[in-house]
Formats: sequence, structure tokens, C-alpha cells
Amino acid sequence: MPVKNRFAELHDDITAWRRDLHEHPEILFDTHRTAATVAEKLRAFGCDEVVEGIGRTGVVGVIRGKSTASGKVIGLRADMDALPIHEQTGLDYASKTDGAMHACGHDGHTAMLLGAAQYLAETRNFDGTAVVIFQPAEEGGGGGKVMCDDGMMDRWGIQEVYGMHNWPGMPTGSFGIRTGPFFAATDLLQIEIEGLGGHAAKPHETIDTGVVTAHVITALQTIVSRNADPIGNIVVSITSIESSSKAFNVIPQRVNLMGTVRTLSNELRDLAEKRVTEICEGIAATFGAKATVDYKRNYPVMVNHPEQTEFAADVARSVSGQCDEAPLVMGGEDFAFMLEERPGAYILVGNGDGAMVHHPMYNFNDEAIPAGCSWWAGVVEQRMPAA
Repeated sequence: MPVKNRFAELHDDITAWRRDLHEHPEILFDTHRTAATVAEKLRAFGCDEVVEGIGRTGVVGVIRGKSTASGKVIGLRADMDALPIHEQTGLDYASKTDGAMHACGHDGHTAMLLGAAQYLAETRNFDGTAVVIFQPAEEGGGGGKVMCDDGMMDRWGIQEVYGMHNWPGMPTGSFGIRTGPFFAATDLLQIEIEGLGGHAAKPHETIDTGVVTAHVITALQTIVSRNADPIGNIVVSITSIESSSKAFNVIPQRVNLMGTVRTLSNELRDLAEKRVTEICEGIAATFGAKATVDYKRNYPVMVNHPEQTEFAADVARSVSGQCDEAPLVMGGEDFAFMLEERPGAYILVGNGDGAMVHHPMYNFNDEAIPAGCSWWAGVVEQRMPAA
């Protein structure tokens, strides 16, 4: 099953949908226009059921095959939200919303799943039920968890779930996947260091939060170099430093830090949380200061299930001729929550050369659309073959 001819015929339409979504990006759960557009199209395609408001602004469409005797129910998930980035591509269809941009290709994911939904609703050449899932708030809001918490999996009896993400640097329309841990757990740090502020000319009369902060940031990197197993995968990043003073001649009373910890195992995740707290509190105490650590566990490790991963790879090979082993990714992905609820797999589709995701010059490659649509349709038709 190479790229389906129907998706070649629909390519211009799907591209137009994608570019419309790109012009009108929406962030986190505020995907009202996007969700309404998705729901309208699913109804026009003739889906058997379309439900809005799952996970606040998520949309679910149900498509039954010519037969449902198998009792199988497969979920296909695409994310809808954009990022708080100001677009710099200069495209004719660039974002019309200042400070918001589809810089991760969720516009492409949504459009491709819509294309697959149209095809599946037209043909229904499978024995079972396909559930298409359009999720808000992947970019930090945990929309996948919110949809699951709304009872989505049980309500539609979803047995397996599959997702896809475009990947710049991979040949357009090619595929990559891996079994087991794939995307990292992403935890959030907020650290407040409180000392004793004062005049910069009299540091001996202060507890210098700048010095404490410098030692804390440096020491946090020893979690990676001296606490974690060298063959483990962990990243500790401090991404924001803000003090209570903006003056040249004032030693600030407080410094606030923000950052992330990314790990690919629960053991490393536990270690990181323990050591972050110990290091911050210990170093602050050494200098007579105080550190308060707020360590928030965010997205879990995204783990592909073995059987479903091999199946997903087989479908990809039937579309493009090959499916490579994907690299480990230290970025987070809240499809992890769905894979904790049900077995399934997440695959990468090549976006070709160009800017990486989360960059103001990024753009989804519309030439990847036929391959992506064919993979999603193939998952349904090959996992639930018609009798």
C-alpha cells in the first residue's frame, strides 16, 4: 500500500485547510476557532458521531467501518495548538495573530488527520471503529491528560491509540520510530533564593544572592555529570534568572530561577527531583541564604508499546518503503498520557530540510501530507481489515 491515490487527489484541499489553520493559530486550550473548523469538517465528511468539548476544547469524531463485527476500536490523535512565538517566515499565509505561530506543525497534523478522516468516512473499508482525536494544549497544557481525564478512552471503548509528529531533517514523507522510551519526561523547576540585600559597595553586609545563584546553577549540572549513570539520559537546564533588583549598585534580596529537567526513566526522574532540592537548599544554607524549590512533575516519559510499534513501522514501510529507527528525543510530548491509558505508538514523518520545530522560521512541509494521511488510514485498514 503506497501513498493512496485519493490523498493525491485531496492534496490541494488538505493543503488549503492546513494553511488556513496556520494563518489563525491558537494557544493551549484557546483553540475555539480550530476546534469549530475541525468539527464542521468532520460532520461534512459524514462521521457517525462528532463530539466537541472533550478536554475543554478537544474534538472527537467516530467513523464506523462497513462492519464492526471485530469489535476493534482504534484511536488516532492529532494536536491542534500553536506556540507563543512571533512568526518570521514572511509566508503569504503567515500567522495573522501577533505572538502566536504554528511553529511545531500541529496545523499539519490536524490537516492530515482531517484528510484521513475524510477518506475513512468515504470508503469505510475496515471492520471496526476509528476514533479521530483532535487535542488542544499539547504545548505545555497537558491537553492529552485532560481528554483522558474526561473519560475519552472508556466512553468510546478505545483499545489502541496512535499519534504522529512531523520531523525536520528527515526526508519528506519518510518515517522513523522506536520501541520503548521515546520522548522524555519534562519536569518544571521554580527556585527562589533569598539572601540579604544591600549596597553593592558593601557586600560584607549582605548575603549575596548573585553568588549563591551562580553556585547553584553550576552545581545543578553535577546531577548530570556526577549523580546520573553516564549512559542514562538526563538534561538539567536553567532557562530564566530574575532578581528583585534592576539597579547596578544593589545586591538583590531575592533571585528567582526557572528551568526544566528532562529524563527518560522514572529512576532518573526520582534522582533528579531529590538532588535538585538537596543542592539548592544545601548551597543556599552554606552561604547563609535560603532556597525554596518548587519541583513540578509535568509530562511523563512517552513509551511506545512493542507490538504496536512494530505494527506502526510495518504500516510506514508499506507507505514509503522503509521506516528507520528514530533517535531518542529529550523534548516532551503529552501523547505520553494516552499511551499510559492504552497501548499504542507514536511515529515521526519526515518534514524535509528547513528550520527545526519551535523556531520562528519553521514551516510544515505540505509535501508530507500524502504520506502522513496514508499512514493514518493504513493504521485503521491494516489493524482492522475488512472481512
